[in-house]
Amino acid sequence: MQDTRTKSLIWADPTNGLYRKTLSSVGSYTREQWREVHYLAAVLGTALFLSVQPRRWRRTVRDAFKWQFLFFGVESVRFIFIVAVMVGLSVVVQLGVWTGKLGQSQKLGPLLVVVVARELGPLFANFVLIVRGGSAIATELGIMKAGGEVRVLQAQGLEPMLFLVMPRVLAMAVASFCLSVIFVVVAFASGYGFGRFFGHANVDPAVFLSSVFKAVHPFDAFGFLVKCLLPALLTAVICCTEGLSVEGGVTQVPLAAKRALTRSLFALYRTSVAVSVLAYA
Repeated sequence: MQDTRTKSLIWADPTNGLYRKTLSSVGSYTREQWREVHYLAAVLGTALFLSVQPRRWRRTVRDAFKWQFLFFGVESVRFIFIVAVMVGLSVVVQLGVWTGKLGQSQKLGPLLVVVVARELGPLFANFVLIVRGGSAIATELGIMKAGGEVRVLQAQGLEPMLFLVMPRVLAMAVASFCLSVIFVVVAFASGYGFGRFFGHANVDPAVFLSSVFKAVHPFDAFGFLVKCLLPALLTAVICCTEGLSVEGGVTQVPLAAKRALTRSLFALYRTSVAVSVLAYA
């Protein structure tokens, strides 16, 4: 009985109001984040479920996927190529130089796989897709929603999930994988080329390739796939939902695009950190 009165006095203490307010804020934030994750997982699961049904891939859906992949992937190759060359010059060459000076040349392959292939490749590819594709998705779908085009599609018998969301989600995931592979290959090739030009690389390219391939393990390939695909899928879902949630006219489209980019960058950061922690734990 005395313990009950003591607890009542503690919670009734005015100085304890900040503590209760903090707990309430944390609880509200946690529930909000859980609802958001649950909603995004439901949209993503629906899009993936529809994508494995061949009868869903009508001509309009195939055309939408083709044009989205062209915009996300093909038109981003030039920028990814430039970034990969810069990374090859600044990271691959430096790793080769310093591992040689420290007498740890056998560690070059594992370092390149961890730093370039597992971390930088998917990170830069998804960052480029967020900047180029994420803003475009949110803006395009927001304008369509504000202009009533989504209602027109529904009146014509075209499901927004099938025609607008699914092609963009899959196109961004495939584009992320392709851009990540291009980034890794170009970074390795440019790094070896610059290193050889300045006399810091092994003359035999077979030795360089052998050190890289020997350092690749099945878990590295799995981590590479997760870091490529998961952020891209989340980015596409976030940008689609933000664009289709526009209400109140075209003036709300820039705000939706801003929210989509911010949430996509947070999703990229969180997934990258989570996968890295699980990989190195």
